[in-house]
Amino acid sequence: MPVTSDARVCLEELLSLLADFRVPEEYIERTAAVNKAWDKQVNEFYKVSGSLPVTQAEVVGAVNEFAGPRDVVLCAAGSLPGDLHKLWRTKDPKGFHLEYGYSTMGYECAAGIGAKMACPDREIFVMVGDGNYLMMNNEIVTAIQEKVKVTIILLNNNGFGSIGGLSQSIGSERFGTKYRYREEKTGFLTGEKLPVNFAQNARSLGAHVIEATDIDSLKKALNEAKKQTVTTVITIETDLYKGIPGYAWWEVAVAEVSGIESVGNAYKSYIENKKKQRYHL
Repeated sequence: MPVTSDARVCLEELLSLLADFRVPEEYIERTAAVNKAWDKQVNEFYKVSGSLPVTQAEVVGAVNEFAGPRDVVLCAAGSLPGDLHKLWRTKDPKGFHLEYGYSTMGYECAAGIGAKMACPDREIFVMVGDGNYLMMNNEIVTAIQEKVKVTIILLNNNGFGSIGGLSQSIGSERFGTKYRYREEKTGFLTGEKLPVNFAQNARSLGAHVIEATDIDSLKKALNEAKKQTVTTVITIETDLYKGIPGYAWWEVAVAEVSGIESVGNAYKSYIENKKKQRYHL
């Protein structure tokens, strides 16, 4: 469709305005300082403490430092995408694939196949928590069938980290978010950890499996996985409680009346935070 004279004039005026636009030096300096300060903070989160189980941030750091400039990290739901969003240092426009808008649980293993098919010359690192893995790990079979090689880093914190953290923040004490047996006497899900063996599960689906226990063994596993020609799953246990701070308030309504003291305290905090809300039209 030809451009009308009026449209051409408007376009020329817009281009003229953009040509005169300059980002204030003060803004450039401030953002550069903030970026530098956060980069220093990322270094601290990546630092290996030596404690077991390792933190999720330590795992992110190890994978990030191992990944090449054109490699791709892929993730979707849980607490892990938030940590990746804050910590991952991206070196390529296609190197960071995060489905986080709808928190699509189970997306990771399937999407890893698609990413590898789209970019066969790139290494694909699928990072997934144990909760999401159990929702759709069957696509590992497809990867084996179609000879599509991706590396899956499976972080096992024996539960649902993100929703567990949210539950705790509103006083609900992580109810039902841990992989534990139900206590016969109390009726609560506070018994021993469930005996889910993720390594055996992945092997049964045809994947090459490496079991890591700390950051050193994770780094060795990443090296081994890179040499493999079939989809490889690296398992590692991570700490359920040591996460990255949130830096923002997530509005989730809290029960106004409850017999649980922690819920009552959370409701008071909720009311105070509501007062600080700003509305944008």
